[in-house]
Amino acid sequence: MTTTTAPDPAASAPDRAAGEPVRARRSERLLALARAELILLLRNKTALFNAVFLGPLLVGFLAAVGGDFLGSDPAAMAASTLTMLLAMALLMVVYYNLTTSMVARREELVLKRLLTGDVTRTEVVVAYALPGVVITLAQVALGWVAAAVLAEPPPVQNALWLALAAAGGAVVFVLLAVASSGLTRTVETAQLTTMPLLFGAMLLSGFTLPLHLMPDVVEQVASWTPLYPVVTLAQHGFGTHLPDGTPAAGTLAEVAQPLACLALWTVLGAATSRRWMRWEPRR
Repeated sequence: MTTTTAPDPAASAPDRAAGEPVRARRSERLLALARAELILLLRNKTALFNAVFLGPLLVGFLAAVGGDFLGSDPAAMAASTLTMLLAMALLMVVYYNLTTSMVARREELVLKRLLTGDVTRTEVVVAYALPGVVITLAQVALGWVAAAVLAEPPPVQNALWLALAAAGGAVVFVLLAVASSGLTRTVETAQLTTMPLLFGAMLLSGFTLPLHLMPDVVEQVASWTPLYPVVTLAQHGFGTHLPDGTPAAGTLAEVAQPLACLALWTVLGAATSRRWMRWEPRR
């Protein structure tokens, strides 16, 4: 006859205690890598301009020439401007800058050296993406404050859709940046390899062209491009007009398509980044 004893809850305590230092070391590695990348960004004046100033300047230009398209209501115009600012920051700060950064670190053998230690590939990508994501959120926050001071606070119809637009857009364009870096031979050629996605996503996003005035096939194609769901979810969150010109109600049925598009691009970005990412210099 055999007897069984109940598991001792204290038996797993050493395992939990051992796991806590591992998580702490992982966080320290992430922060150290992110801090180093931020320092390099601050030292590179061209990259710093692209990350911090180019997006707001383009948004200011679009707001100046497209005042009628944005609307006459100050609060609605502020919401539309913030939507444009989020979209431009995802393109320029997250996607373009991360692509060039990953290529530069790869060609300098930094990525290869990092993988010889305890750092995982996921930690490297997250750490290098973190400064760009923080700058993006900071730009949107500063834009919100500026809009509240200079005009009116933008209306918020559904904060969840705004959060999903920012978080989902950041994940998608980080993954696309990693994939693009694998297709880019040098930092200089990044301007060419990123151009199709930059201009295609920008033109078909809904904030640069009135898609509801375009042929139906263009509107249908645009609705499945990577930046379109970010813009649409943000407009549902603010309660402004959608790319098709209709008012945004913010119901779950109306955001089902942009949510599905965002999920699709997340899967595609993960698959292509895993397939195309290179950790050693291209020869």
